[in-house]
Amino acid sequence: MKRNTLLLSLILICVLLPFSLIWVTSPAGATPQQAVQDDDSWRFDGIGPHTRAIQTESPQVQAMFNQALTWAYGFNHDEAINSLMAAAKLDPDCPMIWWAIAYCEGPNYNLPITPERSKAAWYALQNALARRANGSEREQDLIEALATRYRLPAPEDRAELDQAYADAMRRVWQKYPQDADIGTLYAESMMMLRPWELYTTDGSPEEGTDQIVETLEAVLKLQKDHPGANHLYVHAMEPSLTPGRALPAANALDNLVPVSGHLLHMPSHIYVRTGHWEKAVEQNQKALQADDRYLARSPNQTMQHLYMIHNTHMLAYAAMMSGREKTAMQAARRMWEQATPEVLAGMGPYLDRWMVSVYDVQKRFGRWDALLAEPAPPASLLVTTAVWRAHRAVAYAAKKDFPQAEKEYTAFRQAREAISADYLKTGGMTDRFLEVSDLFIRGEIALQQQEWDKAIEYLQQAAEIESTLAYGEPPQWLQPVRHTLGAVYLASGDNAAAERCYREDLETWPGNGWSLYGLQQALLRQNKADEAQQIGQQFQRSWKRADAPIDSSCKCLSE
Repeated sequence: MKRNTLLLSLILICVLLPFSLIWVTSPAGATPQQAVQDDDSWRFDGIGPHTRAIQTESPQVQAMFNQALTWAYGFNHDEAINSLMAAAKLDPDCPMIWWAIAYCEGPNYNLPITPERSKAAWYALQNALARRANGSEREQDLIEALATRYRLPAPEDRAELDQAYADAMRRVWQKYPQDADIGTLYAESMMMLRPWELYTTDGSPEEGTDQIVETLEAVLKLQKDHPGANHLYVHAMEPSLTPGRALPAANALDNLVPVSGHLLHMPSHIYVRTGHWEKAVEQNQKALQADDRYLARSPNQTMQHLYMIHNTHMLAYAAMMSGREKTAMQAARRMWEQATPEVLAGMGPYLDRWMVSVYDVQKRFGRWDALLAEPAPPASLLVTTAVWRAHRAVAYAAKKDFPQAEKEYTAFRQAREAISADYLKTGGMTDRFLEVSDLFIRGEIALQQQEWDKAIEYLQQAAEIESTLAYGEPPQWLQPVRHTLGAVYLASGDNAAAERCYREDLETWPGNGWSLYGLQQALLRQNKADEAQQIGQQFQRSWKRADAPIDSSCKCLSE
């Protein structure tokens, strides 16, 4: 998920005595008194096999630590803290419990640190430092490395601290090159120097990215089923020009930690980049089932709501690209069930771009009347409102109601102008995303009027901008512009240009049935029968679970 600063106040903290527990009101609603049980009610089934031995004489504390570490590797740091607080109640002198709390309170790849969490991390770190003599030399090294990550008061600019922590973790990794956890933590510390900016928009690695990849590959040679290393390796490779290198990591995560919806979902980041659309659908369906089980047990969530909606969003996208309309629409509707008014009140700007999925599915499958009957979204969702207007303009154009299409286009322009750059930045966007919508509307109106040259001009510009949008999964545009542009080329008789257009799309999204179908038609019309047959076979494989056949790569030009 491509995200900017998420100013979520997740942790309240106060310190009682030097050797006392930190009392926390956590997002999952557990206090230390509630979290610690005499039975095994703290234990989650399906947490996976990962372990890391720490200095404690309590088997229960060890099990709690193992569970917490796996939750942290799955980016559920709040649930990890719940386990750690329970462990600290049983063994308050175990330094690694406090180290882990301090680590989990810190920034992660999807979430910058808040002032509240900075304080929580600092005080947990002080507890770890006070008890470090109780740990092994390796544990002392980890605690001292983490001490470089925090300062009280915390600076507004964390760059110096993040670099110091990465440097410290490099030294620990050099000292313990056979320790898979340390290698994973070191790779993560480097990723945190440039979160979600490891590559340029054309897929070229930024400075330091190759070292991250090499480190994670070294870790996976040590432990091929490491949940954290596989998770981070997917993130490190998905925006690259060679995402297929992460297929073994994606496959390893397939069912490694069944309790974690996020880790079950993560393989789909690679599957959609490598043409495994059906596997992407299946992984997200498993993730949604895990999310439901988790919510039934831990209903009071904050950040995890974002992950859960993201899993559903990815399901809608993968289903759209493989022709599974019913599955895509069910997922899009589910997103609105998950994004309750309470969730939107706290996270609206961060979810805004995602909540257009219902309209995207309706546009993708040509459900023009249903789209026009859709009620307006909440006015607070500025981007969703603008895209709703844009899709209505497309729907009216498809119905040949051009006065209404122009009216909706004007409404879209007004909605777009009302969105500030700061608001877009909060949701990880720029106005370039809405510029694609603007050009797409004009292209759609032109193509419905059979003004092919004008339609091609607009759609070419839209496709070029789409290619420069920041990487995201799913992509910012769920229906690639080239699916429409290719159909226009075919309608205008430029079959060679259509072939080129579809091949470009397949380079980005291999194996998607829409472009395979269009490419087959372009080849047939150029009398390239043998190649068309091969592409047709690929299309049949990609479309085997689709709800219905298609006769175009864009429903706006269906026969």
